[in-house]
Order: sequence, then C-alpha cells, then structure tokens
Amino acid sequence: MTTNDGAIKVKAEQPLASRIAARAGGGAMRVFLILVGLFWLMPTIGLLISSLRDATDISASGWWQVFTAPAQLTTENYSRLFDNDIITNSLLSTILITVPATVLVVVIGSLAGYAFAWMDFPGRDWWFLVVVGLLVVPVQVALVPVSKLFGAVGIFETTFGVVLFHVAFGLPFAIFLLRNFFAEIPRELLEAARLDGAGEIRLFVRVVMPLGGPAIASLGIFQFLWVWNDMLVALIFADSKNPPITVALQQQVRQFGNNIDVLAPGAFVSMVIPLAVFFAFQRQFVTGVMAGAVK
Repeated sequence: MTTNDGAIKVKAEQPLASRIAARAGGGAMRVFLILVGLFWLMPTIGLLISSLRDATDISASGWWQVFTAPAQLTTENYSRLFDNDIITNSLLSTILITVPATVLVVVIGSLAGYAFAWMDFPGRDWWFLVVVGLLVVPVQVALVPVSKLFGAVGIFETTFGVVLFHVAFGLPFAIFLLRNFFAEIPRELLEAARLDGAGEIRLFVRVVMPLGGPAIASLGIFQFLWVWNDMLVALIFADSKNPPITVALQQQVRQFGNNIDVLAPGAFVSMVIPLAVFFAFQRQFVTGVMAGAVK
C-alpha cells in the first residue's frame, strides 16, 4: 500500500472532554447520580418520617433518630389530619380550583394554538404578538385592579374568581407553547385530511390532538403544578373561610405555631398529589419536552 509523499499519518485523538464523558458514563456515574438523587430527596424523606412521628418525638430529636427507634412511627397524625375539617375542606377546595383551571387552559389553549398555527384570520400575527407580550406581565401587577373588578362583579373570594384568574394568566403560555408545537405538523398531512372531507373541528380532534398529545400533557402538568402550589393568588382571591391547602397550612402555622403533627402530614399530602399527577403523565411529559428540544 502506497501513500502520497509528504502525507503524515496522525492518529486522531478524542478531545479531553469526550474521553472524560466516555469514562464517566459507566457504573461510577450511575452511583454518583443515585447519591445525588438521594441527597435531593432528603428533605422529602425527612418530611415523610416527621409526618409519621408523634409531636413529642419530633420536638425531642431529629427525624433520622427513627432508624434506631422505629417504634416511633405511627399513623395517628394522618388520622387526626383527616379528622380536621379545615384541612379536608381545603383539599377539596384546592381540587375544585386546580382541575377546572387546568382543563380550561388546556382546552382553550389547544384551540387557540391551532387557530394561530393553521387558520387565517384578520390580524392573526398581531394578535399572536399580543399573546407573546402578555407572557411578560407579572401576576403582581394585576392583583389590585383584578381585585377591584372581581369585587364589582361579585366574584371576589369565590372559587370561580380564583379559577378565572389562573385561566387568564395561564393562557398566554399555553397558546404560545401549543401554537409553536402545532406549527411543526406537516402541512401535507392536514391538506390530505381536508381533501378527505374533514372540517376544522374534525381535523383538530382526529389529527392535531393525537399528534400534539405530548405537548398538551406537558402543558397540563405545568398548569396543574402551578395552580396546586399557588399561594399568592389563593391568599388574595380565595374564600378566607374555605381556603386552598397552601393557605390553610399557612393559617395553621399562624394560629397554633408549633403544631408540627398537623403541618407535617398536611404538607406531605399536599406534595404527594401533584407528584402522583406528574408520575402518571411522566412519559408524555418527557416525550413532549424532547420533541420540543428536537424541533
């Protein structure tokens, strides 16, 4: 085998970063990530154990002491928690606010996103710029004027008012997200469905919705978490006699101070429900995020 004069064979070497990444991709990296995950979950584990301990034990020692005295664990705190009308009513109130606010944002945002992506109407681009501009409006700016408006129409301190506020501030992000996702659907696919006689509603339900499932699921998870964990809007607009769980737990701290036997299980229950929703739709969420990253 001959080579041209002056040609130099140089063995290509991988960059240092690539070699480190290749070596770190083995078992050592997995162990490291597991340790990081456990460290990240430490506060949650501590909250769970604290919710299963008596108030006297919680005051006397740290939650890690349960590993040497497992007899401290009891479900009595949860029994008292669900016998507490304030907490149970607040959980129901939170569900009545979160579910409609999530469903309405997903439905209206999907329809509006499809309209902005594939329907022609006067001023479409200008209206979309208005939607994008609303993304930068902070919630705090609207608290006073919306409070006056809700008071004038008689929906202040009502569940409907809280839902309406969350829907109004959730729609700009929903429309922006879904419009960009729907715009990536091949035009040929939509045209073929129209040639088959599909109208806009049927086209949206039969073609766009299935293809946009991951993005819609991601939006639903985001909206659910935002509304469930909200405290500012609930503190101002919700019924003070039947507040959501975030406000109810804050009121427990203010009224009773050190009632950790109520706060710990209440906080854990408040955290577990959105976590369950996230893990239930985890696959769709990851698919939607990855699809958005590729596009």
